[in-house]
Amino acid sequence: MRALVQRVTSASVAVDGETAGEKIAEIGTGLLVLVCAMRGDDDAAADYLAGKIAKLRIFADENAKTNLSIHDVGGKVLVVSQFTLAAEWRKGNRPGFSRAAPPEEAERLYDLFCEKLRDAGLEVATGRFAAMMQVSLVGDGPFTLWMDTAAGA
Repeated sequence: MRALVQRVTSASVAVDGETAGEKIAEIGTGLLVLVCAMRGDDDAAADYLAGKIAKLRIFADENAKTNLSIHDVGGKVLVVSQFTLAAEWRKGNRPGFSRAAPPEEAERLYDLFCEKLRDAGLEVATGRFAAMMQVSLVGDGPFTLWMDTAAGA
């Protein structure tokens, strides 16, 4: 699985076609996680990625050192499915997405990933799988991590 993790002071998501662009999810301090299931990913990948994110020490302590986890700061997580993280862009000018997991499997792994974050004691808000969404964020730092569970990534 792949994830782009952004430390935020706030983040929200709205869905196309919703009344006046109403937000369906919103958080304050925490993490915005854009996540993509890749072909061949399994439950272990979702579990591993969620476990790593839940324990990341990327929030500043009283000495401005990144020693605190999301638990330590009482933060929340906003998870948004993002199949475009699977993009193959090296050949041609139109990205291809054939490396993304098929939609049914991707949704199952996305749901499992969110469940594993909740099992780790985190409050998790989500976007809507396969919907056209508008994601807003106020980055903190900015502090952004690229995570990929594939070996050697």
